Amino acid sequence: MKRCWWPGEDELYIRYHDQEWGRPVVDDRRLFEKICLEGFQSGLSWITILRKRENFRKAFKDFDPGVVSRFGARDVQRLLKDAGIIRHRGKIESTVNNARRALELIDEQGSLAAYFWSWEPDPSSRPKIFTPQALRQLSTSEQSIALSKDLKERGWTFVGPTTCYAFMQAMGLVNDHIDVCHVRPEIERARRRFSRPPARQPHAF
Repeated sequence: MKRCWWPGEDELYIRYHDQEWGRPVVDDRRLFEKICLEGFQSGLSWITILRKRENFRKAFKDFDPGVVSRFGARDVQRLLKDAGIIRHRGKIESTVNNARRALELIDEQGSLAAYFWSWEPDPSSRPKIFTPQALRQLSTSEQSIALSKDLKERGWTFVGPTTCYAFMQAMGLVNDHIDVCHVRPEIERARRRFSRPPARQPHAF
């Protein structure tokens, strides 16, 4: 079977590519987890984060925003000593901050899913051909730039345009599997069946 080039021969990465990456996600905890882990990835490779993901889930209470939002200085110090995660103070504190901002978004929009899916690009704005060369050049988009700007205005941190685009790729807001990848048609079918959560403030592009 042909697949995207980036998982290489790593079995964990291949499973992530085949079973997760690009499949539409509506669960708020998984959306919050992913946007935070993309922030932790900044300056690193995703496989580094993926190998530590279960440790991250344990350390951050399965990324329940309501629980993480109550983390204080002692929790930060505990996490800085946790060798199972990335011990970066700024990224740890960002996750706590973003949990608080996530609760505000849920109050405003009804769910994180409703908010994030309101940034889904119109299919007509997407590339016509998906090759490795085309994908390597596609690290941001008009929507990811706008999403990043909106999140930052809401007080989120570690949510640059590249981070937001990687989040959109992983959570199924776009299908960036290359044309010859055996997973691409599965994702297209999943996206067609997927019920988008209604947005209170839809965004037009």
